[in-house]
Amino acid sequence: MADVAAAVNSSTGHRNSGLTIAVAGAEFGWGSTGKLCAVIAELRRTAPVPLRFVGLASRLSRTLLAAHGVDQWYDVTTDDREAVAEVARRENVRAGLVVLEGPAALSLEAAGVPTVFVDSLPFLWTRSDLPSLPLDVSVYCAQRCIELEPHSRDLLAAVSNLRWVEAVVLENSGRQGANTVDASSTAALFQRALVSFGGLRSPTLTDWTSYPRVVLPAALNALERAGFSEVHVAGNLPEEFPRESVRASPPVDGASMKVTYGALPHAEFLRQVSDADVLLTSPGLTTLLEAGARSTPVVCLPPQNLSQIFNGRFHSRAVGADTRVRWPDDVFCEEAVLRDRSSSEEAALRLIYGGISAAAKSPDRVETAVGAGVLAALERARAGADWSGLARGVGSGGARQVAGHVLALARPTSGAVSG
Repeated sequence: MADVAAAVNSSTGHRNSGLTIAVAGAEFGWGSTGKLCAVIAELRRTAPVPLRFVGLASRLSRTLLAAHGVDQWYDVTTDDREAVAEVARRENVRAGLVVLEGPAALSLEAAGVPTVFVDSLPFLWTRSDLPSLPLDVSVYCAQRCIELEPHSRDLLAAVSNLRWVEAVVLENSGRQGANTVDASSTAALFQRALVSFGGLRSPTLTDWTSYPRVVLPAALNALERAGFSEVHVAGNLPEEFPRESVRASPPVDGASMKVTYGALPHAEFLRQVSDADVLLTSPGLTTLLEAGARSTPVVCLPPQNLSQIFNGRFHSRAVGADTRVRWPDDVFCEEAVLRDRSSSEEAALRLIYGGISAAAKSPDRVETAVGAGVLAALERARAGADWSGLARGVGSGGARQVAGHVLALARPTSGAVSG
């Protein structure tokens, strides 16, 4: 509480200069941050009054959200209702915007702050997830998805104020339609690749470097063999990650491939997604939707968690091309994981994380298999696909719709905002 009070004291001179909105996102990866970026940008664009934003926890989001003007961050635990209530009272918070961080939404609502909760994974939940979902939040925005199983529909039926929204991404026509299927076209010439890693911060994952230690060398070697000249590796890799050990093998046939590394601010990431000939990404849903909104060809690297199995399948179905890279079955079998998920998500995650961790201890054989999968997926991507299919299937106006709900809560006398 002392940290909260110090932060509050430093910001009290500004807290009355407009409506204040509290924001929070899940620490798992950067998908929540991308959605917060998109909604905050839309709020700043459309709000008829000045807005202030204060952030709760979400340490992973802070660098990427710096460009969006979050006035103050508070190092509170999101399920510490007393600490969250103190921030809300001192900052005169009028509404909350929370992405996938159920405890933050519950704490804000308990403090009397009407909150919009954004659920980008409604297809993932089972009955065991009910305690962590804010079913009675003021507005529960579930993102549209390609497929929703009956048990997920039954679960969402328990939500009091459910609103379905389109994909929560920054709307951008970009290269829309530029890479769609054309039977008369020749295979695309790929030279520049963007490689992105996310979703590495699961609280049940003891060593989140196992995945990139296996997958990144395989991807870089495959890209060099495929003749790429320029690659940037982005995502939440640790600064101390041993980059020399994941550099591609010696140049093939005298070719030279330039490889750069570094996390990218959200706007720069989206610019590079638009400019890349192909994106190789661990299949986080937000990244796939952002690429689809820009019609960028995508190779889905092997899944690293449960949701990414679904995301890769949804993407393949929507774009009409299977550009997924699969793990060898002795790392883990997707079908076995999905069977275990029906009884226990923890059992499914044990299979996934345990298999990847074991592979990282003896990576050579697995790297060979993953590299071959990347080469095959690149060839399928070169043949073309309806790259905007996923984004088009679920729409891209979710940021605007969510922003409308936030403004309606923050300014209740202004009337409801449609969306």
